[in-house]
Amino acid sequence: MKKILFLYVLISLKTYAQKSDFKHINFANADSIANSYKNENLKSLPKLALLLTKNLDTDAEKFRAIYIWVCKNIKGDHAAVSKNTRKRTRFKNDSIKLNLWNKSFNKVLFKKLLKNKKTVCTGYAYLIRELCSLANIEAKIIDGYGRSPEVNIGELSIPNHSWNAIKLNTKWYLADATWSSGYTDLNRNTFILDYNDGYFLTEPQLFLKSHYPLVEKWKLLQDDVSSTLNFVNAPLVYGETFKLQIITIYPIEMKNNISKDEDFFFQLQENNELDLSQIDIQIENFPYTKPISISLAP
Repeated sequence: MKKILFLYVLISLKTYAQKSDFKHINFANADSIANSYKNENLKSLPKLALLLTKNLDTDAEKFRAIYIWVCKNIKGDHAAVSKNTRKRTRFKNDSIKLNLWNKSFNKVLFKKLLKNKKTVCTGYAYLIRELCSLANIEAKIIDGYGRSPEVNIGELSIPNHSWNAIKLNTKWYLADATWSSGYTDLNRNTFILDYNDGYFLTEPQLFLKSHYPLVEKWKLLQDDVSSTLNFVNAPLVYGETFKLQIITIYPIEMKNNISKDEDFFFQLQENNELDLSQIDIQIENFPYTKPISISLAP
């Protein structure tokens, strides 16, 4: 039997600059309000925005109520995503046809959003922006590249994702209602609402692991020199990693050539206390294994 690599994990702790800005706020009231209007429709966005925010004092709580409502009431439309991707790929070198397609698709998209509460990332981002605006909160739609096991691995696709930047207390924050809301079960062709809080006010360094904006300033990272090439070649980070707020520090690339019996280190940065005994590592063609050692960085 082949021996696998000697695996080591180094954990470093960090206080995040995003959610921790609001650690003094209990979002339970905002969540409760959002959940109480579960069956509210989208016929009147001003009415919905008022219902969600009128009894909340701070912009952070108001945004939380809006975000939770959108994530728990709007379903993803996988068929629309697939069709839009095919068309935009087909027309990527024809700006006139691409523009015409975008206009026609957006008309259908927003009608379906308002009528059926189904949409794609653009619809999620649009709805967040509009509800925030009605609540006097500044929000922007950020277009760029979203990274998943199917796209932006090794090479850059066409721009394929949208999310939001939100201004709270004069500072910008990042959030992705699309990826917070749930996932599509392709076997049943059904969208599963499964809220992931990891994409709410996410630390920019972690957010950049799976979101690369077309406009560099929306990385919200000072002195960042990373490129789209770094982005597509980095380790893939999504889902549970966001939920646990873990940032991968090392390795910096997804593909690494390692010799038999060679030492290999992973360095992770996390904000919450993890049960280190639960950390497993899986390598292709090998069963799950435990690291040789796990240590905390000073």
